Amino acid sequence: MTARPVYRAIFHLIIVIPIAICIFIAAQKVYRYQILLQVVERLKADSRIAEVIVTRTELDEATRKVLTTIKFLEYSVDGKSLAPRYFTFHGNIIQFQALVIRFKDELVEAGDRVKGKSAYIFLKAFVINGDKPQVFPINEVYDIPAGYKIEGLQDPYEMKLWQEFWKYALDPQKRKQEGIKNAQIEAPGSMFVPGTLYTIRIEHGGGMRIDTEPIPRILRGENVPAA
Repeated sequence: MTARPVYRAIFHLIIVIPIAICIFIAAQKVYRYQILLQVVERLKADSRIAEVIVTRTELDEATRKVLTTIKFLEYSVDGKSLAPRYFTFHGNIIQFQALVIRFKDELVEAGDRVKGKSAYIFLKAFVINGDKPQVFPINEVYDIPAGYKIEGLQDPYEMKLWQEFWKYALDPQKRKQEGIKNAQIEAPGSMFVPGTLYTIRIEHGGGMRIDTEPIPRILRGENVPAA
């Protein structure tokens, strides 16, 4: 009779506890993989990634140059708009610098869930004004980009993933190991004028471009309230 508790304890040590540990480790791996997928989903884009309009122009009496204020509205992968940003530049030839990561063609063609599309992160908006460029930061290297933080998640593993992302994106040797075709800085630009909607787009396996179209006449001159 007294041996039964001993056998039961031995059974738990040999069978139950290792199984519980395995289940715990497996659950942790699934949990972390879900975090990875959410981070990746925030990087990928189908097409539209940002929109820009000119909200104001005025003459700077001191420099006799035109001051151009733009509204920059970035979109997440699920089409939700992030917090708008407003920048005022001396001049209206404005560029948007971004890190664009292209994966190997076979991964894109196969629709790989993690590496099947180009990834991008906006870094800054700027105007080259002679020897005095005017720069506004959008995201900083090695940080979690604004709007890409997983809502409600407080886990250091997310920051670790982003730190690893930046290492692979910026290190040529690490990029090669992970099926990254290339990672480069792109800075498409345009002359920004009132009455035009500028849409920044990215293609699955390609780079960035800026498309333009007139703002619908019905919206011109109107202060439309947000939804």
